[in-house]
Amino acid sequence: MVGDGIHDAPALTQADLGSAIGAGTNVAIESAGIILVRDDPRDIVKIIRLSKMTYTKMIQNLFWATGYNVVALPLAAGALYAWGIILEPALAAVFMSASTVIVAGNALLLKRAPLV
Repeated sequence: MVGDGIHDAPALTQADLGSAIGAGTNVAIESAGIILVRDDPRDIVKIIRLSKMTYTKMIQNLFWATGYNVVALPLAAGALYAWGIILEPALAAVFMSASTVIVAGNALLLKRAPLV
């Protein structure tokens, strides 16, 4: 729901996603989950695009973090020691730091993505 007036406030509170236009009434602004700073309702499309892009980044980062834990932690614990495959704990810590940097860098790429 997108609204800007006092009559929109009940619908804004009941909506799954309530967006108020910044130049609207205080009641509408207080009732909404998202407040548009500019008076351009076309920004709603940008909000939806940003939320989809954020969700995609969350899934990607979850993949990277899970990938590290699934592969490196058992190796560092010695799960494949019988076959001569072991990951030194110090090297596992370096990989964990690298995994954190990859996740943070991937999240920062969201800033460069166009919202149009």
